[in-house]
Amino acid sequence: MNQGKYVFSQLMSLISHKVFNRCVSKYKGDYKSKHFTCWKQFLCMSFGQLTHRESLSDTIVCLQAHADKLYHLGIGQAIVKSTLSNANEGRDYRIFQDIAMTLITEAKALYVGESDLEVELKSNVFAIDATIIDVCLSAFSWAKFRSTKGGIKVHLQLDLKTAIPEFIHITPASVHEVNILEQITYQRDSFYVVDRGYTAFEKLYAIQRAAAFFIIRAKDNLNFCRLSSRPVNKAEGVLCDQIIRLCGFYARKDYPARLRRIKFYDAENNRTLVFLSNNFDLKATEIAQLYKHRWKIELFFKWIKQHLKVKSFWGRSENAVKVQIWIAIAVYVLVAIAKKKLGLKQTLYQILQVVSIGIFDKTPIQQLFKKPIQQNFKELNHNQLKIFN
Repeated sequence: MNQGKYVFSQLMSLISHKVFNRCVSKYKGDYKSKHFTCWKQFLCMSFGQLTHRESLSDTIVCLQAHADKLYHLGIGQAIVKSTLSNANEGRDYRIFQDIAMTLITEAKALYVGESDLEVELKSNVFAIDATIIDVCLSAFSWAKFRSTKGGIKVHLQLDLKTAIPEFIHITPASVHEVNILEQITYQRDSFYVVDRGYTAFEKLYAIQRAAAFFIIRAKDNLNFCRLSSRPVNKAEGVLCDQIIRLCGFYARKDYPARLRRIKFYDAENNRTLVFLSNNFDLKATEIAQLYKHRWKIELFFKWIKQHLKVKSFWGRSENAVKVQIWIAIAVYVLVAIAKKKLGLKQTLYQILQVVSIGIFDKTPIQQLFKKPIQQNFKELNHNQLKIFN
């Protein structure tokens, strides 16, 4: 008989207890806690994420049904819903934020050098965007959005080469995404790709001062003066490549330097796009290709909402919501780490589906994926959201 670890325990063993305990001690997470520690809280919430539970009650019922296995999972005795709920409400979400960011740092080191960008660049390329998760305003009074609607906004900076988050910030939906640019630390010579919703020239000039580069879509009413034009090849879709200055009084005050304006025809979608950038070295077509890869952040948001439990929250306070989101992100990154460390060839979607039904199996994780039967997966290959190759 196989006396090995459960699949769930194998996955959780990839987290360093030394690092975890350091994060807990920093915020005194286990203060006055005799039995239900932060580690057990993390295990319970991760169990709910990995097994696709719909609520806190659903998670507790499943754990209680396997009470004889909880000791080997590291949870110990079966718990009640109020214990887990109180922990989510009362324990500082920053504990799990720090854990998730530590796992992100580890994942970045594992995936360093990997890139599927069409443009060959030694520099890092990041996309910055935000997504809104709708909630009921009467239940989540702190999550202001509109007068009759509530929402939670997840701000994200994604490494486009590895599809690993670099920066995450959670706010009420009423907070405009432009304001979050002030909290990002820009890396020298890196590229930051943003949509035109981030048009705030004083904040874009901060990227310029950091010796980094940005690519953004221009608004239709942009007031500018053309200084010069570069030769273009219209067969490649480049309609114009200009060096410009902003003409508006406040715009020019906020961004006094020159800009590059590129007008590009997207034949695939039959539309014309105008880009602004402070990089004057890349080809115009490469600027357009980098912006096209911005959609990876949209795929990331869609993937997270589809496969992890962040659309229905298991607590109503701001702290409980942030605990759930940060643990969901930690689970996502942990599966990515397992994929790399264990040499798994399957997509994250396939790994999560197999783990969800084999959570109490004692088979080594590598053996679960030796001979996958593709027809068992509902998701079609051509519609697969590929976060990691």
